[in-house]
Amino acid sequence: MSATLRIPTVLRPAVGGQATLEVEGGTIGEVLQNVTALHPSLSGQLLADDGTLHRFLNVYVNDDDVRYIGGVDAPVKDHDEITLLPAVAGGAD
Repeated sequence: MSATLRIPTVLRPAVGGQATLEVEGGTIGEVLQNVTALHPSLSGQLLADDGTLHRFLNVYVNDDDVRYIGGVDAPVKDHDEITLLPAVAGGAD
């Protein structure tokens, strides 16, 4: 299965500036493992040490939040669109 992975601007330097990548995998976990194998500097930003999604990363498959459809086990079909959205922290004091 090949899905389109949308890379947010903040993570693009780690993937050579690309806005999207075609990545293989039948689950979100497989897709993220495959992309981090190609771009190791993404690893700590996408996955926690235990293999779960990083807590400050929101992941969507075709607009569905994967936290509600299986997390790293959420299925990915051919031609799905996966969007990565890192949480933004901060604010005024």
